Amino acid sequence: MHADAVVLDIDGVLLDVSDSYRRAIVESVERLYGRMIDRDDVQLFKDAGGFNNDWDVTYAAALYVLADERDPIDLATFADRVEASGGGLDAAESVAAEHLDDDALASVRADWNREGLRDAFQALYLGADLYRDLEGGDPPFETAGYIHDEPVLVEPETLDALEANAVVGVLTGRPAAEAEIALDRVGLDLPEEHRFTMDDWDDGKPHPNALTTLAARFDADSVAFAGDTLDDVQTAVNAAEADPDRTYHGVGVLTGGLTGESGRAAFESVGAAAVVDSVNDLPALLFGE
Repeated sequence: MHADAVVLDIDGVLLDVSDSYRRAIVESVERLYGRMIDRDDVQLFKDAGGFNNDWDVTYAAALYVLADERDPIDLATFADRVEASGGGLDAAESVAAEHLDDDALASVRADWNREGLRDAFQALYLGADLYRDLEGGDPPFETAGYIHDEPVLVEPETLDALEANAVVGVLTGRPAAEAEIALDRVGLDLPEEHRFTMDDWDDGKPHPNALTTLAARFDADSVAFAGDTLDDVQTAVNAAEADPDRTYHGVGVLTGGLTGESGRAAFESVGAAAVVDSVNDLPALLFGE
């Protein structure tokens, strides 16, 4: 496999976010509603598709908890129905509406506090100091911030090899300020035009527009996009359909929520061109290094 441009996801690829973003998701729901879903169950929403934004995962997890309290439903069943309805937060709302009677649904909607969930998430993830800097106000509570608990997954030699052989870009669901913090931490210095963040587009993955735009900016003939979710691989598949004059390779990385042989099979089922154990395997895959 060859690529003259390599686009990287951040979460689960460059940084391990299992004790940061995913922890913030489940603990935000617990703070507002007194109930915590299992952290591993966050992957059920990711696998349902359309949840590139972790705020949306938080909202959907809270919606599930509230719906389950009114009329019990297994989380795996709820997530399967979300996937069957097209994935994402709109689908989660539709599933809740179909599951509940009118009175229960009205009660859930009254209790579903997305603004409060977002504030709790940002306070838990950023910590009080960064919250004040980035959110422009006081946090709802004081915390140190899980953003400081994100182990770096990518080795400096890997970044050197990628940048020596290809144009490198980033496509992430993080807000721009949080993406900048992450890239500084891993030591990847990219110009703004080589990045797409949550702040740069409305559609989100797996919509192909950001990836095809980066490919055009890079004047690339062949693009590899490495990510840790099915939506990441599907983004590359959709880009290939939208931009047939270029070659797009979706590469699944097994350091996020999808791991082991089951993760490999899941990536392959949505059209992954390759699956690697770590982002550090990319130079050998793409350039034989």
